[in-house]
Formats: sequence, structure tokens, C-alpha cells
Amino acid sequence: MYLLQENISLQPYNTFGIDVKARFFAEITEPEDLLALSGQPVFKENKLLVLGGGSNMLFTQDYDGLVLKISIQGVTSVETGDIVTITAGAGVVWNDLVKYAVAHGYAGMENLSLIPGTVGASPIQNIGAYGVELKDVFESCNAFNIATGEMKRFYYSDCQFGYRESIFKGELKGQYIITEVNFRLNTNVKINSQYGAIQQLLADRRINYPTIADISNIVSEIRVSKLPDPSTIGNAGSFFKNPIVSQSDYEVIKTSYPALISFPAGSGLMKLAAGWLIEQCGFKGMVDGHTGTWKNQALVLVNHGGATGKEVYSFSERIIDSVYNKFGVRLDREVNIL
Repeated sequence: MYLLQENISLQPYNTFGIDVKARFFAEITEPEDLLALSGQPVFKENKLLVLGGGSNMLFTQDYDGLVLKISIQGVTSVETGDIVTITAGAGVVWNDLVKYAVAHGYAGMENLSLIPGTVGASPIQNIGAYGVELKDVFESCNAFNIATGEMKRFYYSDCQFGYRESIFKGELKGQYIITEVNFRLNTNVKINSQYGAIQQLLADRRINYPTIADISNIVSEIRVSKLPDPSTIGNAGSFFKNPIVSQSDYEVIKTSYPALISFPAGSGLMKLAAGWLIEQCGFKGMVDGHTGTWKNQALVLVNHGGATGKEVYSFSERIIDSVYNKFGVRLDREVNIL
């Protein structure tokens, strides 16, 4: 049963460690809690904010409404031949689910190791890393309709997945709360090691026939080397999306900057490494008051202690302007701003 609280600090519930308050706060541990709470005046009369791990959010002010912390747990799996269906509660820590899959020999998630956040947020953001996206392993999810109190199942075809996008960030933003997600994995392992850094580490270690555990360990190692631990220094991982540009625009930039880091992004499109663009503008490791960029990865903005959300946001504006002025490319924030 949920406990409704008032004037609660959200500092422990966002990985940036921004100290703001929620007027109302409730932790949801069962889908039934949503139905019970939705009938109460506090639910009907206030705006809602749904929190998972708080790893993709920047608070710039107190939240004058009801914050729902989704903590629904549970992981089960069913094998049908080579196919494995895993069902996980929305509050399960994402990396715990990846570890579960790898330990059982279920392939498909290993490249997504150590991504911060919870399972419920993964379809919303269509999380991705090292050549794999959530949509590649997604089967369906169950979600609570805020307006009607009804549950609905969304299948892959319903979700309109794009690069860090889904229907839950677009057409249906703020209308549903995901309670559990079903994933489709495989016991017939097909390793995805195309990402350059993975290939290099496999070669360095003379691993010619890698397992999914090898891939998971290497991806985790790469992420740890680049990204700070939120328990040590506040951050939300990658703050900006890698921008996608036309082939013609890419050629223009490449001519002026031959070292440009990029990846194919579909017919006539190229994805540029936002971290590289930011680094070329001199921001890597920069300290600006209480905020700045991480010393090992310019794509990550950090809270050195005591930073306000507005301070971080203002710093991100400087980065956006600088990259645009230098490269003619406008960065979009991956982090949600509130």
C-alpha cells in the first residue's frame, strides 16, 4: 500500500543530486497502488511526475504537484525453444535485469550493460548503447492510463520507436505510467561487437569467440572508464543526444574537421559523436562554478556539489551555443528538464 507524503526532498531520487522538493510524494510498489491512488483528490487535482531511477532528469525548481516513485519489482522468464520472454517490473534496476539475462545465457541485452535507470523508463527513452537499442529486445509493456484508470498493453508496433524516442515521449506523453515490460531474448547467441571500442578490447585480450558475459563485462568497463558514478558525483549520464545530420552536411563538416567521429544512421544520414563536438569546443573537464563536464567524457555534465538545476541548465546552453557556432550543428538535450 502506498504512503502519501508532503514536502519531500527529491535529492535522493535524482542522480544529479539536485535538492528540490515535491509538494506530494508517493512510492508505488504494486500496479494496484496506482488504481487506489488514482481515485484520491490528490491524484485528480495535481499535476503528476513519474520517477523511476531519476537518472534522466534535471530539476530546475520545486515540483508543485504529485511525484510518483515507481518501485514495482519482480523478474520472471519463460523459454520457448530458442526464444526467451522476460517480464520485469517497472521499478527493477535496469542493470540488474541485464545481469539476470547474462547469468541465464539470454542474449540481446548485454550491450546495454550499466545503463542507469529502471526498466519502466527504458521504452520511453528507447535507451541504447554500443550498437543496440531497447527496441531490439522489446516485445510489449503494460501501462496504466492516468485519465481512465485502465491498464493497456502496448506492443512493438504501437510504440513508434526512434532514436531516443517513443510514443510515450511524443503523442502519449504524460498519459500513461508503465508498470511492467516484456522483453524478447534468445538462447541462440549472436554477438554484436561492431562498436570500435568493443572490438579493440576483445583484440587486446585475445578473445576470439566472445560470450555475452564477455561483451557485458567489456561494455561495463568502457562505461566505467568514461562515465562517473552518480553516488560519487551527481550526473545523468549522457546529457545530449548524438546529433543526426544529412550526408551532405556531414561531408561539409568532415572536410573542415577530418578527425570527426561519426556513424552511419540510415539512408543518407550520419550520426555525429556529440562528446567529440563538445570536446573540440574546449569543454571537456571544464569546471564552471558548481557544475561542469566530466574529465573523461565531455558529453556528461556533473554536479560538483551544491549545483542548482538552473546552473546546470545555463551551462548546457553555453555548450549548445558553442557547438552550433563552431560546427553549425545544434545539440538536443537527452535529459528531461523540469
